[in-house]
Amino acid sequence: MKEQNIALKNIPNVAFKSNEGVTDVEFFDLAELFSRVAKDPNHDPKQPHRITFFALMIITEGEGIHQVDLKDYAIKKGSVLKIAKGQVHAFQPNFQYSGYLVVFTEDFVLRYFSQSSINYISHLYNYHISEPLVENSTLNDFFLEQVIKEFASDNTYAQKEIIAKILEIYLLRLERHTHNAPSDNSSTANQTLFFHFKDLVEKNYTRTRNVKDYADLLSISTKHLNKIVKEFTLNTAKHFIDNFVVLEIKRAIVSTGYSLKEVGYAVGFDEVTNFTKFFKKHMGTTPKQFKATL
Repeated sequence: MKEQNIALKNIPNVAFKSNEGVTDVEFFDLAELFSRVAKDPNHDPKQPHRITFFALMIITEGEGIHQVDLKDYAIKKGSVLKIAKGQVHAFQPNFQYSGYLVVFTEDFVLRYFSQSSINYISHLYNYHISEPLVENSTLNDFFLEQVIKEFASDNTYAQKEIIAKILEIYLLRLERHTHNAPSDNSSTANQTLFFHFKDLVEKNYTRTRNVKDYADLLSISTKHLNKIVKEFTLNTAKHFIDNFVVLEIKRAIVSTGYSLKEVGYAVGFDEVTNFTKFFKKHMGTTPKQFKATL
């Protein structure tokens, strides 16, 4: 399948940006976020946007809805939303909740988190098989108290390292809270291969949905690739690829002004008929019918 020239340009990519020159981690309340956004006419957080960093949204009062990858999540006091690099999310208009947002880059994770912690904190690099919402967390108050204190401290000696450890411990505790520990049978080598496979799918899904192509890129057999993917997702590599493509199709239909033909071409289909058959096979409805429900 040839490489497509149309990009999903209407879903904006939002990069890490700070008014104070911070490069890798920042903490602020949601009121401050929207005050900051109001000064940027190029970004509307109520519209779906893909982030190029990691974010934690911690709700301290009220309730509402937040959308992650086109799915609405009911949030309230005690909720935590874990939004990974590459995910698409959107705030609801006139939301009635309060809370805080922690944003941090991949460089921050790789520099300050231990590798063993990264392996446990599945949502950072494995959001396809991990729900973003943690409900009724009893960990938030202690975390917020500690991180607010550290960000406000005038003593900056080892400050970044301390903030990283506070965040790392919080994320590990959230993982334990949701009972989502990694398989005892998984090896570091298999995790590395799975993450590499996931990255290759994200970069190449418009060119190929063929499992053998990805196995060749990884220099392993299709049987070995399927074994690794099943270890982490309980499904085949083909299932993983197709689910990712379906998600990108839904993102494009919801968030762009493209015609369905243009959406199909953008995600790797040369023929509308094949695009329609693929979507209906996996969703039970045609792209046109799906669009009509929005």
